[in-house]
Amino acid sequence: MPVYNKLVRDKIPDIIKNSGKEAFTKILSDYEYKTELRKKAQEELSEYLEADTDRDSIEELADLLEIIHSLASIHGATYEELEDVRQKKADERGGFNNRIFLTVVSNEEN
Repeated sequence: MPVYNKLVRDKIPDIIKNSGKEAFTKILSDYEYKTELRKKAQEELSEYLEADTDRDSIEELADLLEIIHSLASIHGATYEELEDVRQKKADERGGFNNRIFLTVVSNEEN
């Protein structure tokens, strides 16, 4: 019997049950949930980094975005509030669209 011991999407136990199998689960405490969300974020980021195609990359980014929604919630913010913070930072410091790669900053003042 495979042992998973990992955070899964809400409908996974029902999907397992509908396939004729039995899933054993527990509800996590707030601390456990935060810990497991962070592990899941690392897992999803690793899967994104290992993706070979654009389609696979988008699938993994969608999973990562779902985790980000949940992480925002445990930190007391809505996704909209998180987006507001992201937009403010983009307005003040820019995004990453121009592909700028900083190589050196000189100590000399001209």
